[in-house]
Amino acid sequence: MKRFCFALDLRDDPALIAEYEFWHRNVWPGIPKTITDAGITNMEIYRILNRLFMIMDTTDDYDPAAKAAADAANPLVQQWEAHTWKYQQALPHAMPGEKWMPMEKIFQL
Repeated sequence: MKRFCFALDLRDDPALIAEYEFWHRNVWPGIPKTITDAGITNMEIYRILNRLFMIMDTTDDYDPAAKAAADAANPLVQQWEAHTWKYQQALPHAMPGEKWMPMEKIFQL
């Protein structure tokens, strides 16, 4: 198993944050399958204020580049990404077009 952690911000607007949470409790049909088909075995998103933290557990053969390519070719995923982007904002040091930024593990017990 591999684990990945990412961060992203939401727009600092309580109504938009509530909508974003609604859509993550009611994810569009088909989106979860695109996640599990890529080898992602568990995904959790946590929020404090407008900061999001995602934990993603994957199979050992999970390939982030293959997932990105599959997502880019999937119209449903592209629609979901466009839909959720209206609630999100890039972290201050993100590159243009970069959304979820990978985090570096600095401690483990």
